[in-house]
Amino acid sequence: MSAAALADLVRGAGSVVALTGAGISVPSGIPDFRSPGTGLWENVDPMEVAHIDAWRADPARFWHFYGDRFTTLREKQPNGAHRALVALERAGHLDAVVTQNIDMLHRRAGTAELVEVHGTIEHSSCLSCLRRYPVDVVRERLAAAADGVPGCDCGRPLKPDVVLFGEFLPEGALERAASLAAGADVLLCIGTSLEVHPVAQLPGVTQAAGGTVVVVTQGPTPWDGRAALKLDGDVVAELEAVVAALGIA
Repeated sequence: MSAAALADLVRGAGSVVALTGAGISVPSGIPDFRSPGTGLWENVDPMEVAHIDAWRADPARFWHFYGDRFTTLREKQPNGAHRALVALERAGHLDAVVTQNIDMLHRRAGTAELVEVHGTIEHSSCLSCLRRYPVDVVRERLAAAADGVPGCDCGRPLKPDVVLFGEFLPEGALERAASLAAGADVLLCIGTSLEVHPVAQLPGVTQAAGGTVVVVTQGPTPWDGRAALKLDGDVVAELEAVVAALGIA
């Protein structure tokens, strides 16, 4: 199926919502989680470095891993796929982006209606006094910390405002995502494996409400046989082609 067919679906839809995963940020130089040879979890056990219990038990080890992530993400920029979604939104063809990503790239690209269901590295918080610090301050404190753990003014360790393994997704964000999916005539699933729950349930919400599911992802997903369209080319090329077909480039 071609990007032109997707453009026709978007053009005729009253409501279009995008659901994005790690694959949309790969062209920006950010590895996804499970791709052989390049995935983030290829050489590290996420239960040891990205679980809430790991943060509680050994914040220094946790921040050694997350500090590298902060450094890696600092220089990354939105790519053409992020910008294509902004173009669709500004042209009135996209109601919102629901993202599983924590990398801030949708926000940097200019997406206005953004639901970050897994949180964001934009800030970190103290779970004791609830004070919040922006990412640049957290980086400074991390660099200056003798024990490798950025601390709150109250002396307790900071935690990135991302959803770690062992934590629940923020209720408000999940409810907003489900509401958008239920109201979507077209749900664009972009760069996501659709295997991480509960977000993986959103295509079913759209389909049950009478909407159409489209998958724009390289590699297999559980929805390949059920989606109205599956585009498995380069995500930037596919979305830029959709924007061009709609005449809003």
